[in-house]
Amino acid sequence: MKDNIIWGQYINSDSSIHRLDPRTKLLSVLAFTLCCLTLQTFGGYVAATVLVGGQLLLSRVPVRKFFRGLQPILFILSFTFVYHLLVTQDGIESGAFVVWRILLLVSLASVLTLTTKPLDLAKGLEQLFKPLSRFGVPVEAFALMLMIAIRFIPTITQELDRILLAQKARGYDIKSTKGHRQVYAYLLLVVPLLITTIQRAEQLAMTIDARAYGNGKGRTTYRILKFTRMDHAAGGLMLAFVLLILYL
Repeated sequence: MKDNIIWGQYINSDSSIHRLDPRTKLLSVLAFTLCCLTLQTFGGYVAATVLVGGQLLLSRVPVRKFFRGLQPILFILSFTFVYHLLVTQDGIESGAFVVWRILLLVSLASVLTLTTKPLDLAKGLEQLFKPLSRFGVPVEAFALMLMIAIRFIPTITQELDRILLAQKARGYDIKSTKGHRQVYAYLLLVVPLLITTIQRAEQLAMTIDARAYGNGKGRTTYRILKFTRMDHAAGGLMLAFVLLILYL
C-alpha cells in the first residue's frame, strides 16, 4: 500500500526540477494553484495539462509510480463527479472540469513533494514566510510542523501495512472480506493505527527536544538557499505559462 502513496515521499534524481531552489518550486505551485482556480475554458485546461505533463517529464519521476499514487483519490474524484452530475444543471461538463482541476492541482503538488527533500521544503517555507516573524509569527515552528505533517503521510501508511501483515499472519485477511464487513474491519484498525501514530509522534518530539531544537530561531543550516540562473529561467517560464493559461 505504501507504493500507492506519493505525498511525502522523495525520489532521488538529478533532474532539472530536483536542482531548483525549493522557494522557486513553492512559488510556482502557488501561482499555478491560483491560476487553476480561475480556469473556465477548455483551452486553459489543455494548456495547464501540458504544463503539468512537462513538469512530470522533466522531473524524471516514473510515470507508472505517479499514476499508481493517484489511486487513493479515485474515490474523491468519483464522488465529486457524481455530486455535480446530480446537483448542477450541466452536470457532466461541470463535474468533468472540477475533476480535471483537482487532478492538475494534485499532480503538480505531487511533483513538488517527489522532487524536494522535506528539510529543503521546510527551509524554503521558512525563508518565504520570514517577513512574518517581525509580527511575532512563529515561522520556524510552522515550517517544521508542515514538513512533519507531510512526512507523516507515508509513515502512517507503513504502520497500516504492518498492522495488516500482523493480522494476516494470524490468519485474518481483511481483503478477503466483502461489503460492509470489510468497511467495519477497516474501522476497527483506526484505534491501533492512532495509538502507533501517537507513539511515533511522541518519539519524534523527544528526539527534537533532545537535540535542543527549541523554536528554531537562530539556528544555522549547512545548505544556504540561493537563487541561480536556472531558478530565474524556471520562474520566468512558469509566469509566462500562467499568463498564457489565463489568456486562453
